[in-house]
Amino acid sequence: MIEMAATRRKYELKDRALRQEQTRARIVDALVELHESVGASRTTVTEVARRAGVNRMTVYKHFATEADMVVACTSHWIELHPPPDVEAWMGVRDPDQRLRIALGELYAYYRQTQAMWSTAYRDAPLVEALGTVMGETWFPLLERAVEILAGGRAVRGRRRGRLVAALRLTVDFPTWRTLTASGLADADAADVAAAFVAAGVLVPGRAARRERQSSPDRAA
Repeated sequence: MIEMAATRRKYELKDRALRQEQTRARIVDALVELHESVGASRTTVTEVARRAGVNRMTVYKHFATEADMVVACTSHWIELHPPPDVEAWMGVRDPDQRLRIALGELYAYYRQTQAMWSTAYRDAPLVEALGTVMGETWFPLLERAVEILAGGRAVRGRRRGRLVAALRLTVDFPTWRTLTASGLADADAADVAAAFVAAGVLVPGRAARRERQSSPDRAA
């Protein structure tokens, strides 16, 4: 009898743990849906509970604070939508080819995930927890991408600063959104961004000299 009771108790605990895990998963799914559609700043616990089929107290039982909800939501979403492997770009020796490959992968990723990034960038300054998560994970990833894309280019001083600034701009989501807002295809947007980086490395005086040197009149 004691053995049977212990076995039954074991199964009851296991079943309870499974139900709690399933409830938590429904809450996280509801958070992801809301963060993607209306944004973190407009997500309410009442609506999360309604979509997950639980009450507000159950939501708080699993996630006591807004920060807990944001971390759970973003962690789960990133698992479902991993960004491009920026470290893999180091395997491309030619920096121009590396940049084209990187922008192609990034812009395709932004195309697929634009709904979430649109609300995330909008709400990061409004929701402290979201701003913290992006500041600790996403923006360092972009900075690492810039570091990798700047490698192998023989530029220093002022030109180096211009290169890094141009790269920071081109890898960020708002730039992709601006370039494609009028219907520009991702490949064309990547071409424009790559040309911007190339032009940004030149200081104005050198750019003017290069233009004069390549002009038809001078060639004649």
